[in-house]
Amino acid sequence: MKQKVVIRVTLNNGKKNARSKAMQIAVGQQGVESVSLQGEDSSQIVVVGDNIDSVILTSLLRKKVGFAELTSVSPVSTEGEKAKQETKPSESGIQPMVWPTYQAGVPYYYQPGAPYYAYEVAGYNQNSCNIM
Repeated sequence: MKQKVVIRVTLNNGKKNARSKAMQIAVGQQGVESVSLQGEDSSQIVVVGDNIDSVILTSLLRKKVGFAELTSVSPVSTEGEKAKQETKPSESGIQPMVWPTYQAGVPYYYQPGAPYYAYEVAGYNQNSCNIM
């Protein structure tokens, strides 16, 4: 599910590269597609992406940049794009290929061991005790 996350960040805390650092942190998160600065004096970071964890993003911005407040999380509506994507496969007539499932685990390879040799020692008596 695509979502839009708006985080208000205090970027004027005496650090030169606070804006670029905040954007680098936001882009480094999994599922992020775009990041932009909006609002008056660019104090809001707008992050758009797929399945973004907004709490982790906000806490990282607090640790690295300074004060950060999660303002809003809302889904992005892409109804027009979904309709286009649904009609294209039916028009072309191409069916998706289904790949066979793979069983996870360690594959078994047969490796023959060393051959077993048996030989008899001359003069060996099983009834005698060697310890005494």
